[in-house]
Parts: sequence; structure tokens; C-alpha cells
Amino acid sequence: MQKENQKTSHHDVMPSVANFVSDLWLEGDFKEQPLYLQEIFELLLDTEYGNDFDLRQKMFSCLRTSRNLAETLSPFTNKQIIKACSSVVKTT
Repeated sequence: MQKENQKTSHHDVMPSVANFVSDLWLEGDFKEQPLYLQEIFELLLDTEYGNDFDLRQKMFSCLRTSRNLAETLSPFTNKQIIKACSSVVKTT
């Protein structure tokens, strides 16, 4: 509850993003997650539940976001990403 009631500023954004990316990267091979999502969504789309336009839009949005993040970070090694995230968090 305390965190929710704290006032934040624009200076809090980058450390939060850096922590998110760092945590995300340590959970496994994130570069493969768009493929995993696509496989899951393709199987789901073949079901009765997948026959829902709103659900399909949400799935495609998730795929697009996941792909964009993976593509943005793909030129960098895991070590470079972790080092950059650490430096952003330390400078604030």
C-alpha cells in the first residue's frame, strides 16, 4: 500500500524500465518469447475460445510488443543489457 501512495516523478521512469528489462532478461531466453507466444496463440486460435475478435486483437498486440522489444534488444549481448540496466539504476 505504501508504494501505491507514493508520488512518483519522471525521474523514476528509467530506473523502473531498467529494472523491468533486467528482471525480464534473467527469466530465460527472452529473444525466443515471441515465437513461444505465436505458437500458443496459434493453438488457441484453433479453439472455440480463439474465435473472439477482441481476444485476437489482444493476442496480436502482445505478439507485436514482444517482438518489438526482442528486436530492439537483439543487437546486444545479455552481458551488455544487464550492465546497461545496472548503470541506469545506479545513476538515479
